[in-house]
Amino acid sequence: MLFPSILALVTVASAHGVVQKPHPRTPGAETSTACGKVLTDFYKADNTSYPEALVRSHPTFKPATSSCNPYLCRGYQFADNTANVYSYKAGEKVDFSVYIRIPHVGNANVSVVDAKANKVIGEPLKSWPSGYADGKQFPNLPKDQTQFSVTIPDLSGKCASPGDCVIQWYWFGQGQTYEDCVDFTFGSAPATSMRRGSRIAA
Repeated sequence: MLFPSILALVTVASAHGVVQKPHPRTPGAETSTACGKVLTDFYKADNTSYPEALVRSHPTFKPATSSCNPYLCRGYQFADNTANVYSYKAGEKVDFSVYIRIPHVGNANVSVVDAKANKVIGEPLKSWPSGYADGKQFPNLPKDQTQFSVTIPDLSGKCASPGDCVIQWYWFGQGQTYEDCVDFTFGSAPATSMRRGSRIAA
């Protein structure tokens, strides 16, 4: 997991939150190809930032290809994250840890998302309709906002292959969008490649 450097803390005022656990998607060579080096360098400098800040600091930014959506997993590509795929079953609890550096009160949720269609599957696994990351409580935010668990629903017929789905942490606070994605598969795992609730190589 990357953390903001001292330089980033000084020079990038608009940087605020990231999932620490489970291991979320991170940018790499495929992200640079799909989205452009500007996006990759931007998030490698500060992985708690958000797309509105990217556009503001680089007004001419445009994704390099149509496979890049800066508002889905920050544009990070599955191909860079094939070693960080988890295997889950219905009813399994998944522990999340979220690092919030600067609060921006708003709403948030954790959902299963069809990564190819960019559509939420079913209902949110957890949601905060309002009051998420309220600056009046910072740095002592309610533990439920930064350390929590979600329960995997029955996704039969969906999310069977690596890259199909992600568990997405989404936070929208004061006009700023934060999203992190955890790649996973649902159901029985192939013989030796996947273990329940474990990070596996695709």
